[in-house]
Parts: sequence; structure tokens; C-alpha cells
Amino acid sequence: MTDNPLDQLSLADLRRRTSVKWRTYPEDVLPLFVAEMDVPQAPFLVEAVTRALEIGDTGYDRGTGYAAALAPFAERRWGWAPDVASSRTLPDVMVAITEVVRVLTAPGDAVVVTPPVYPPFYAYSRHEGRQVVEAPLDEAGRLDLATLEAAFREATGAGGHGRSGGPPGSGRRAVLLLCSPHNPTGTVHTRDELEAVLALADRYGVRVVADEIHAPFTFADLVPDGGTHFTPLLSVAGSESAIAVHSASKAFNLAGLRAATAVGGRAATDDLRRVPEVAGHAVNHLAVIAHAAAYTDGDEWLDAVRAGIVRNRELVTRLLAEHAPAVRVLPGEATYLMWLDVRAAVPEGSDPHHHVLRTARVALGDGRHFGAGGRGWLRLNLAASEQTLTEAVGRLGAALGPAAR
Repeated sequence: MTDNPLDQLSLADLRRRTSVKWRTYPEDVLPLFVAEMDVPQAPFLVEAVTRALEIGDTGYDRGTGYAAALAPFAERRWGWAPDVASSRTLPDVMVAITEVVRVLTAPGDAVVVTPPVYPPFYAYSRHEGRQVVEAPLDEAGRLDLATLEAAFREATGAGGHGRSGGPPGSGRRAVLLLCSPHNPTGTVHTRDELEAVLALADRYGVRVVADEIHAPFTFADLVPDGGTHFTPLLSVAGSESAIAVHSASKAFNLAGLRAATAVGGRAATDDLRRVPEVAGHAVNHLAVIAHAAAYTDGDEWLDAVRAGIVRNRELVTRLLAEHAPAVRVLPGEATYLMWLDVRAAVPEGSDPHHHVLRTARVALGDGRHFGAGGRGWLRLNLAASEQTLTEAVGRLGAALGPAAR
């Protein structure tokens, strides 16, 4: 058996699963659309959950054990130690973000997003009665300060000289939801970029909340040119009032055992205390046990998967250039997702997602759902075997390659 967890399961093995990835489409479709990994569950996670079941440790979660497990992991990986004492354990990342947005804003206030971006940023914010203001990434997939400033003006309704409560006289509060690393582009924001965003947000009284769930999947230490290292938002100058949300669910394939922790800068401690106690009542104690085991015992396993993702990214880039040269790959530096520009590869007037699904029998993420700039793009999940990805790109070549035109 290969040492790469991504190559240890066959399609027959995977189709025994009953999750979204394997039950949304018929069996002749290769599903590469949702962020689930095709790996066997790591032994240390199976052992941790099994042990909890054997001793009956299946009660209600309590305390800051989640952040206490995250802290040494974050120190090892990124040289950053979150404030465990002020952290809040919550059911998952989007619940945590929603609860923080409720504390920092009121219905009618604004949430700024940087599309193309994770679709729940839109849905959850609108469900809470917040206006969504878009500040699209630039053509290279990076944050654009001028675009952000225009969005902050719109979100707050005024010029901007305040601190964390909205510009004077506006009466409107706003939050920037920052995806870091960015999903779907794989952009890793630099320290300088983050510092500039925080300074701009402070000038307009906009609070910054970061979803850092993909942080374990950066590859600067694995690629020849070095790449960009992940910078935790709360390690950056000016982050005192910022809040970051972490979870092991993406890195360790634990979407079915979700949990998260929200941590803040020193000026955000009271805001986290204002998150109501009831928000944590749905925390799954078994999930916290599993996530803590991932952070404590998962370094070697995670590094093996990361190496597999680097290999797969190179493989898919090469095969697309060979079989579907009109497809443009945005060269992301993080996540196990790949963002594909197929505008020049699909028949004029066609819908890319449905065209690929119908002709290639491959399910990819529909770029339209990611907001401004997503139309004509597709998101591909690289957390699969070399065999599956080779088959998928072969099919994509038939749908998007020169012969298809």
C-alpha cells in the first residue's frame, strides 16, 4: 500500500460512503465538487473517538480544550499562539462566524466579502439580515485595497475616521469576512497585505473576521520556489480587534464531526464573551475530541497528504495543458482546491458546470455560486487519487479540449 493517504482507497471503497460527495450524483459521475477528501480516516482519529465511546465520554462539551489543542499546533506550524483563555468553542466555522457577526453588527448592517469566495459567506450573512457588499479580488486573485476601500465606504455609509464602531455619524457597523487562505483561488495573503487591510479597516471602523480553516494546507515548505507562508491574522500588527476562526475539519476530513474555535486579539476578548452561551450548546463533544487528536497527533499524516496535494496539483496542471489547453489554471498556493477558468474552453452560450457534467460526467464546483468574478470558472478538488484525477482530466479533455470545439 502507498504511503500517500490519497492513493489508498479505490472508487469502489469510496462509493460505500453516504456523504454529500458520494450521494449527490449518479455513479458514472466523478465527484470533485465538494471539499471532502478521498482518504481513509487517520488511525489516531479512529482511536481517539473509539476510546471516547468505550469509556462513555459522550456528554456535553465544556471549556477551552479545543483551543488548548490548537495552540501548540499553531505554534509549531505558524509560530503563533492563540489566546486560549478567551477562546470560544462553537459547533463549526460558519456557526462561529455567524455568532460573531451577530455580536459585531445588527440587522441592516453590512458584511463585506472578497469574491469569488466561499458561498456560505453570502447565504449566512443574508439570512441574518445583513447586507452583503462585494470587494472582488483582482485579476491575479489578490486583495485590492482600492476596491476594499470603496466597499468599506459603501458598507459604513461615511468617509472614515472611526475605530471599530463605524465612521462618525454613519450609525452603521460593518464586518469584513476574510477567507485566509482564500477559497476558491488558493491565494495566501501576505503579512504586508494583511497589515494594510487591517489598517484600512480600522480607518473605516470595519471589524475583520477571518476564516482560517484552510491554513494547514499551505505548501511553501514543499515547493521549489518557496511560495508564500501562511500568516495568522492575529499575528499581524493592528489585529487587536480582529477575530479568527479555526477548525481541523478540512485538514483532517472531519466535516461529519464538525467543531471550531473563535479566537480574538486582545481588544476582541469582550466581544467573544458576548457570544451567548447557548451558541455553544450544539458543540459535538466527540468532534472536539477528534479535532484535538488531529492537532496533537496529526503532523506526520497531514504532511503526507500535503505532499500528495502538491503532486496532484502538478499532475492536473500538466494534464490540463495537454488535454484542454484553453483552460486557465489560477496558480493558487494553498488549499486542496483548484480554480479553473474555462471561459475560452466551453461552447459559446453554454453553462460550464452543466456542460462538463453532461459531456464529461465530472462534477466540479460551479463558479457562479462564489459571487462576482466566478462566472465561467469551475472549482476542482485535488484531494483524490492520482488515478481518479487522471481519469477526470481525460474526461475534461473530451469536453473542453480542442476536439470538443
